[in-house]
Amino acid sequence: MTSKQASGLTAIQLEALCGKWPGVTRDIKWGADLVFSVGAKMFVVTPSEGSEGGRLSFKVADERFLELTDQPGIIPAPYMARAHWISVIEPQRFSTAELSGFILDAYVLVRAKLTKKLQAELDPLPTLKAGKK
Repeated sequence: MTSKQASGLTAIQLEALCGKWPGVTRDIKWGADLVFSVGAKMFVVTPSEGSEGGRLSFKVADERFLELTDQPGIIPAPYMARAHWISVIEPQRFSTAELSGFILDAYVLVRAKLTKKLQAELDPLPTLKAGKK
């Protein structure tokens, strides 16, 4: 990562990134966690007030779980690791573009597990602008 690249991903940036994706809802759970879901299934969680260093937790593909949790700044997500969720506890170590790509992947993974009927009701999958993923 170069020093000129934006790093981390705030709750406001997260809202701008996935708040308009097809079928996405936003909610506060457990008192202070901002949760984004599709079809009532969570795909990313972050503290709403920006505490905990801006930690992000999200679903990853089964085959990437061990690879990602071996990286500095990433741990298995407490309570959700069994479902292959990770927590990026040092988001400033990663570019905003890389984190945005992880979040889009999480959305796609969770959306793919929805019923075929519900998937068909949603608009096409979103994409990230060139250079963002």
